[in-house]
Amino acid sequence: MADIIQLLPDAIANQIAAGEVIQRPASVVKELMENSIDAGSSSIKLVVKEAGKTLIQVIDNGCGMTDTDARMSFERHATSKIRQASDLFAIRTMGFRGEALASIAAIAHVEMRTRRQSDELGTLIQIEGSGVKGQEACQCSSGTTISVKNLFFNVPARRNFLKSNSIEMRYIMDEFQRIAIANPDIFFSLHHNGSEVFHLPPGNLRQRLIGIFGAHSNKKLVPVTEETDILKITGFVGKPEFAKKTRGEQYFYVNNRFIKSSYLNHAVASAFENLLPADTFPLYVIFIETDPARIDINVHPTKQEIKFEDERLVYNYLKVAVRHSLGQYSIMPTLDFDIDTNFGRSAPIKPRPRNDETVSSASSTSPSSTTPPGKADMPPAESHRHANNLRNWQELYEGLDEMDSKGQVGQPENTAPASLTLESNWHQEEHRSESPGAPISEQARKEPYQVHNTYIVSQIKSGILLIDQQSAHERILYERFLDMLKQQKASTQKQLFPRTLTLSPNDATLLQEILGQVNLLGFDIQEFGVNTFVINGLPSEMAGKKDEIEVIESLIEQYKGDLDMKLDTQESIARAMARSAAIRRGQMLSAAEMQVLIDQLFACQAPFKSPSGRNCFITYELDELAKRFEG
Repeated sequence: MADIIQLLPDAIANQIAAGEVIQRPASVVKELMENSIDAGSSSIKLVVKEAGKTLIQVIDNGCGMTDTDARMSFERHATSKIRQASDLFAIRTMGFRGEALASIAAIAHVEMRTRRQSDELGTLIQIEGSGVKGQEACQCSSGTTISVKNLFFNVPARRNFLKSNSIEMRYIMDEFQRIAIANPDIFFSLHHNGSEVFHLPPGNLRQRLIGIFGAHSNKKLVPVTEETDILKITGFVGKPEFAKKTRGEQYFYVNNRFIKSSYLNHAVASAFENLLPADTFPLYVIFIETDPARIDINVHPTKQEIKFEDERLVYNYLKVAVRHSLGQYSIMPTLDFDIDTNFGRSAPIKPRPRNDETVSSASSTSPSSTTPPGKADMPPAESHRHANNLRNWQELYEGLDEMDSKGQVGQPENTAPASLTLESNWHQEEHRSESPGAPISEQARKEPYQVHNTYIVSQIKSGILLIDQQSAHERILYERFLDMLKQQKASTQKQLFPRTLTLSPNDATLLQEILGQVNLLGFDIQEFGVNTFVINGLPSEMAGKKDEIEVIESLIEQYKGDLDMKLDTQESIARAMARSAAIRRGQMLSAAEMQVLIDQLFACQAPFKSPSGRNCFITYELDELAKRFEG
């Protein structure tokens, strides 16, 4: 029988390796930029076209290479970083495997121009699918420029699995930011389709974070510093009030290398215990310096996973460092016994004293019965104005102290409750109050009520209905916004004073892509300079009810979370907008508001689930309830 085992050709072996090392255009960006850093560059420029599918170009001013080194750099397992096995336990460079350039050249058209500072001429190399198409001397600036074109041209299955340009560009920007944060002393710039997205001059870490996250991020940052014999922890964490719904702004670096670690994430989350609202994540950029012999980074081809010699020790040091920093900068909560524990409800209005009590009280505290306490030294005209104001306020609350025979405060019949939805006319839906002292009517018995300001209980013929108010409102708004986007019939109310919104470059790029669709919802938002937008108008139903900047920022965060799902743009925007504009759990509703919410929910095409898949309601049958009480 003939031998059947044979060595694979280099081209096939490189394509197999590329499947692990190069997963998408962002992987190329990561490998090329890390090589530029290892080359000692002080300036790195990244140029991208069509989210890296057409072109990825990295230009640096590093040490450059000789013609022999330039050719050898594309060979598999060719590296200048290590010489022997023991070097794996003392790695300080970003790359060391010698697989990146060989993998990239196997699945793309690659062109390299490189020159050392001391050489007169540089070297030009052109490679397609691991095959060298040409190598010659050329004129070029010192440093290295690598252009990667037509990525995955010979792996059509992998190219077809790439996602939309907006999603792939987000991955590229994430990799760019990770590297730029770790090297604040290097100049970085990012250009996409001819426009500059990032321009980051060299500086310190705080300046770099402001350049990436935006000028508004400066007030969010709290320094973290801790040094022991085993490791050193530095960086910043965000204040709890600026926590977001997504994990986007969370970075760990070990010896200046970005890593992913759910274990360390848990350490930081533990430090923020009882400081954050549910389902929110803090900002943090934390650097851990330790002896390379205490870690193993040769765990995964992407080098983003790491093993510590003593993970529990690192966990405890990190938790203590963050906790100490929050306490040192007065972020930890303090006890205040004067705070009203019922802060979610309106404070009760004290009944106005009777006329004789008012006169006696005023005469005992001021020279004149018409002069408010503490205002005795006012001019006559000013004193008269304050007296009129006091009398007007007393007339406004006239009758609040009049109790009926049942001990109930009299209420006007047509008091309109606060609005719930963006289009509801509550005065048309409202149930009139029963007259004081009258027996409870059958309709009043069936009125819905809230449990913990989160769930709505409503009586139905077969039992009871339990509704999650936030999920239900998200479903209502989702269908409404989706209809607006399809019909393009939203109305806009212009702002008397337009507001400006400044975003991070990443968020600004995202908003630019969906701006047309957002404006179809009734917003009037225009670009205004670099990463800045002007809000000229809001949807008519939202004007005066929501803070427009908070809604837009929340919309962007929610939209980021939907990018990885295979949804069209309209559906993603409708989902994100519904979640950002919906009422929240813990918000108090009147009986009329609850009833309208129920009516609108069951008028939806699909009332059973929220856009995120959460149940909007559950039912309990009478038979099921009866069984609960059986012994």
